[in-house]
Amino acid sequence: MLQKAFEPQCRAVSSHCTDKTQHRRRGLTLFALALGSFCIGTSEFASMGVLQLFAESLDISIPVATNAITAYAFGVVIGAPLVTLAAARFNRKTLLLALLCIFIVGNVLSAIAVNLGMFAFARFVSGMPQGAYFGAGAVVASYIVGPGHGGKAFALVMTGLTVATIIGSPVATFLGQNLGWRNTYFAVAGVGFLALLALSVWVPRTDALNGGPIAQELSSLRRASVWNMMLVAALGIASIFAVYTFIGPFVTDIAGIDQAWIPPALALFGIGMTLGNLIGGRLADSHPSRGLIIGFGGALIVLAFLASFGGNVVLLMTGLFGVGTTMMIAIPTIQVRLTSFAPEAPTLMGAMNLAALNVANAIGAWAGGAAIAAGFGLLSAVWAGFALTFLGLIVFAITQPRAPQLAEA
Repeated sequence: MLQKAFEPQCRAVSSHCTDKTQHRRRGLTLFALALGSFCIGTSEFASMGVLQLFAESLDISIPVATNAITAYAFGVVIGAPLVTLAAARFNRKTLLLALLCIFIVGNVLSAIAVNLGMFAFARFVSGMPQGAYFGAGAVVASYIVGPGHGGKAFALVMTGLTVATIIGSPVATFLGQNLGWRNTYFAVAGVGFLALLALSVWVPRTDALNGGPIAQELSSLRRASVWNMMLVAALGIASIFAVYTFIGPFVTDIAGIDQAWIPPALALFGIGMTLGNLIGGRLADSHPSRGLIIGFGGALIVLAFLASFGGNVVLLMTGLFGVGTTMMIAIPTIQVRLTSFAPEAPTLMGAMNLAALNVANAIGAWAGGAAIAAGFGLLSAVWAGFALTFLGLIVFAITQPRAPQLAEA
């Protein structure tokens, strides 16, 4: 009698414990994914924070030094489709581990580079895994959080990258300023190894995360809607990099304050990115285009403000926060739209999204550097970003009616 009386309570307690265990495992898996994207984001954005340092060390000008940043972006752009397709049949966990190994090697090579050619090659190698990592990471995160939350899943993986702009990049920049820029990349490689261990322990090994045929992935690239969305992303997001690349010179040469303020400025930009990412993840799951329109439209206002009043330190910091927030609102929507256009190839679509964002990186850094080199002043880089985002919004307005309609919430 007593045993029967207590059986329902025992089952309830057991079920509660099981739910808590599963919740904890999901949390650890998402943490491991975010830690990997944190390393990748730190490596990418720290290069901009130590731009002046490696330019001086390698005896090159700042506009020339941006070629190394562009090389990283090309690594992402080329690596995103090639690596994803080459590893199409890989289990997503296996793929994530292999990608982080390549990433670690690239950052060690960056730390020991002795000239611009070697450094640019090392940055290219470091960028190769990024697109495929975010593509595979988004698939794993979607498996963990469940269907119907693609925007939230991608935003969770992107959280690591945005936190990298708050903590990773400023700390790496501080480290470079005090211990030398080479130690920035050694430190990134070390944290990358910790992420590798976390992924190996906490990402589940399941057949649900197995890959698929290459032909299935390739079929998505025949759709004009996919390429239209990538063009919108490449142009519209470029203003992030037209601004972020030159934060150091903005702080020291435009606002006229000490270089010790560069890490806080980077962190403030990153706080804005993290906030925008969280807002964008919610908007992406509830509406097919609102996040992109709000993000790009808001960014245009903030960019004009920053370009006009960036010489004032308070307004400079306010503008940096605003650019980070508004632009990141758009990115989860881009991911959800790409996946909706090619639902059979979610890994490749995630990779192509990151490829588009790194085309934006290359375009933004190049356009900003070209405007400065032409003699229009440092803040002309912001106006270059404004022009690119405006063009991206125009392309979206033209191509969006031709894209397959997404279901309204």
